[in-house]
Amino acid sequence: MRNERFGSFGLAAAPARRSIPADEAIALLKRGEAKAGSLLGYGNGRSYGDSCQNDAGMVVDMRPLNRVRSFNAETGVLEADAGTLLCDIIAHTAPYGFFPAVVPGTQFVTLGGAIANDVHGKNNHRRGTFGCHVEALTLLRSDGRTYRCSQTDNVRLFAATIGGMGLTGLILSASIKLMRVPSLDITEKATRFRDLGEFFDLAEAADQANEYAVAWIDQLAGGHGRGRGLLFTGNHAEHGSHAAARAGSRLSVPVQPPFNVLNRPFLTVFNGAYRWKKGRSAAPRQAGYQGFFFPLDGIRDWNRLYGPRGLFQHQSVVPEANARRIVPALLEAARRAGEGSFLTVLKRFGDVRSPALLSFPRPGYTLTLDFPNRGERTLRLLAELDRIAVEAGGAVNPYKDARMGPEIFAASFPQWQRLEALRDPAFLSSFWARTAKRLDVGSGVSEAAE
Repeated sequence: MRNERFGSFGLAAAPARRSIPADEAIALLKRGEAKAGSLLGYGNGRSYGDSCQNDAGMVVDMRPLNRVRSFNAETGVLEADAGTLLCDIIAHTAPYGFFPAVVPGTQFVTLGGAIANDVHGKNNHRRGTFGCHVEALTLLRSDGRTYRCSQTDNVRLFAATIGGMGLTGLILSASIKLMRVPSLDITEKATRFRDLGEFFDLAEAADQANEYAVAWIDQLAGGHGRGRGLLFTGNHAEHGSHAAARAGSRLSVPVQPPFNVLNRPFLTVFNGAYRWKKGRSAAPRQAGYQGFFFPLDGIRDWNRLYGPRGLFQHQSVVPEANARRIVPALLEAARRAGEGSFLTVLKRFGDVRSPALLSFPRPGYTLTLDFPNRGERTLRLLAELDRIAVEAGGAVNPYKDARMGPEIFAASFPQWQRLEALRDPAFLSSFWARTAKRLDVGSGVSEAAE
C-alpha cells in the first residue's frame, strides 16, 4: 500500500489520498476480504469533483493495467485493460482508419473512467454516449467473482456499471466498438451568432448536417453582445492524416500561482481575442484532431491557473422545450453574481439512448461553466444554477461536481436507488457518501445480477 497525491483535477488543493495498487486490490477482492466502503477504482484523475475520491477508504490505482489486448481491424472492436488511456487507444487504431465513436474533452482519461462516467462528446446527437459503444466489460466484485457483463450477460450489472461512477465493483477490462473514419483530421467551420436566439435557430440544422457541433459563449459580454458566441461544426476530413499525434503538452504551467490568474479583466480580453481569432473566417478549414477535441490537453497543468483553491465546473442539461428560457437564465445568474467563466460551452444532446442505468446526457441542451473557487460566494452561485436547472426539469452532472446536495442529485437522477441496490458494498465514493447515502432509501429496490 502506498500514499500518493490523488486529487480531483479541478481541486488544486485536494489532499493526498490513500491508494492501493491494482494487483493488491484484485487479490483482496478475490479473497473476499474487502471491507465495506473501503475501495474505489481510480483512473487518471481527470474528474473535476469527488466522484473519483474515497475519503472513507482507499482508491485503487488502475493505471498500471493498460494493455491493449486485441483489435479487430475489420469490425473495429478493441479489447483493452481498464487503465488504458484514450490517447493510447487512438494511437493503436488510427493506422487502420478507426477512431473512438465518442471522445470527451481530454484524451488523458482511462477506458474504465470513460465507462464509469458514461462520458459524452461533441457528437452526442449522432452517437450518444461512450456507453453506447461498449460491447462487454469484465467486473470484479467483493464476492470474489468476476462477471462478464453485456447486453445479454449480467445485463443489470452492465447497465449499472456504465455511468455507475465505479460503484458496482472494479472494471478490469472492456471491449468497445470504434467507428471507421476517412482520416483523423477534422474539417472545421466556425459560425458567429449574435445572441442565443440565433444559436438556437442554427443548432438543430448544424447537428443534422455535421458529425460534431458545439458552441462557445462569450459569457461576459453584455448589452447588445449578450449571448454572442461561435458555433463550431466539424466532420472527419476525406483526405487527411491517419497518424495519431504525440499525446504530450508542449506548454505547461510549471508552478502554482498564489492567486487566480483567470480573473475578470483577463477573461474579458481573452474572450474578445478568441472570438476575433476563431470567428474571423466562416470558411471551412482542416485541423488536427487534438486541437479540435482536446484543446486544453496542449497545456499541462492548466488548472493551476485558477490558483491554489482550484475551480468548480458546473454542467447542467435542460429539456429542449425550456432551453430558450433557461440557458439565458443560467448565464444571467452568473453575471449577477459577478463570476466569469473561462470555458463556457453549449451544445445539443440528441435522443440516442444510453444503455446506462444512470446517464447524465438526455435530450435537450447542456451548458458548461467553469468558475474559480472563491468560497461561499461561488457555492451560492452554484446552488442557484442547480435550482434553475432542476426546476426546469433538467439535471446536474455528477462526475463534474464537488458540492451538490442530496436533493439535487435525487431530482437529477430519480432512479438512483436502483444503482444503490446494485452497488458493491466494498465500493464507495466521496460523492456517493454526501449525496445518495444521505437520502432516505425507504423500502429500497432489490435487484440482483442476472
